[in-house]
Amino acid sequence: MFLGVDIGTSSSKGVLVAPDGTVVAKAVREHRTATPRPGWFEHDAEQVWWADFASIAAELARPGIAAAGLSGIGPCVLLCTADGAPLRPAILYGVDTRATAEIAAQTARYGAEAILDRCGSPLTSQAAGPKLEWLRAHEPEVWARTRRMFMAHSWLVHRLTGAYVLDHHSASQCTPLYDTRANAWITDWDLVPELERPELLWSGDVAGTITPEAAAATGLPAGIPVVAGTIDAWAEALSVGVTSPGDVMLMYGTTMFLVEVLASRAASPRLWGTVGVDPETYNLAAGMATSGAITAWLRDLTGASFEELTAEAAAAGRGAEGLLMLPYFAGERTPLFDPDARGTIVGLTLRHGRGHLYRAALEATAFGVLHNLEAVRAAGGSAKRLVAVGGGTRGGLWTQIVSDVLQQPQVVPSHTVGAAFGDAMLAARSAGLSPDGWNPPAHVVTPDPEAAETYTRLYGLYRDLYRSTSHISHALA
Repeated sequence: MFLGVDIGTSSSKGVLVAPDGTVVAKAVREHRTATPRPGWFEHDAEQVWWADFASIAAELARPGIAAAGLSGIGPCVLLCTADGAPLRPAILYGVDTRATAEIAAQTARYGAEAILDRCGSPLTSQAAGPKLEWLRAHEPEVWARTRRMFMAHSWLVHRLTGAYVLDHHSASQCTPLYDTRANAWITDWDLVPELERPELLWSGDVAGTITPEAAAATGLPAGIPVVAGTIDAWAEALSVGVTSPGDVMLMYGTTMFLVEVLASRAASPRLWGTVGVDPETYNLAAGMATSGAITAWLRDLTGASFEELTAEAAAAGRGAEGLLMLPYFAGERTPLFDPDARGTIVGLTLRHGRGHLYRAALEATAFGVLHNLEAVRAAGGSAKRLVAVGGGTRGGLWTQIVSDVLQQPQVVPSHTVGAAFGDAMLAARSAGLSPDGWNPPAHVVTPDPEAAETYTRLYGLYRDLYRSTSHISHALA
């Protein structure tokens, strides 16, 4: 059997999978994300990452585990001593916006075009490099003791095996430290040269084997291989078969995240360009700042259940009887990169109720997906095959609205276990198995052609609405 464990923002999940893809057992651990100041998001590596992993492993451990795979949120920045001891809590991915001054300074220092050309992505709050420089400037006592940097999965690999490694995909999100053309660390730019860079591996490469000490702490067998792993969204894309050029994963969660597999390298100032999980593969990625977060906000605001709101939204009909929403309730990531964008609702009348608002929110996220896919296609992607994953696929209305707006079908897979399932696939690959048939399609969401005219008109208004109101949102922000 194969163990997969994923460290998420608010919970960690583990899964044990048999060689035929059968899920033998699952485990979940909830945890808290610290927000010590506005715009700061942190995890304590010992109390969150290691405690979750050790607890999940102990619950799932049993004879017959042949290999383990790991993934986690990223790109994160965890500063450690030479022996891997954490020196402070880890700074999380793009939700942490503390390093805005360093983003501007590094962009000016190396040049926006040069960064995009070499690294595949512009410098944003998603990048690890500015956060490293922020730590050096603002916490010099910590920095003086720092020798190594980790992400969630790479630090767990180190705890389990002693290896100091990072997969190429995760490294490609350490902008501006990694060259996506050369698949290597950049050595001629002088950013944090005092840090020892980890050895680069591909996600499915074996990083090492579980030490006797790690086995005693987790209950896992000593000596079994552990693969290098990767960032969670890419492990989830692997778990649902998003592996061929033109495949796109649409992740319906608290935020909406998109990953397209490319036949060749591409870069866009409006997206994130990365290397893939496997050698000679590339990706374009996009992420909306909110999606399910808005539906949860409306649920909490109205006191209605998701089932009630979904039924009322279905009855509201296309266009929610004249409502239009911008889903920028926490700013927006791609393709706007506008942290000061704000949520907007236009067209309200006394006739509108909570179901209309809920419908407008679902349609707004669908328009956001279309906006991102237009940017993906403009950058060289094709977005031919869409695969829907995440909690938002349940119920059917949200995915149907997205397909109607895109006028494209979406495949919904049999297993939506998430990134941990992809981790188990990577572990199975290391044992010489092919897990390609582990997750067949469950059904396909087919677009309604009668929706095309209405949603084409509304999408044009959606795009106009941001252009017309952004100056007001920025002033209020």
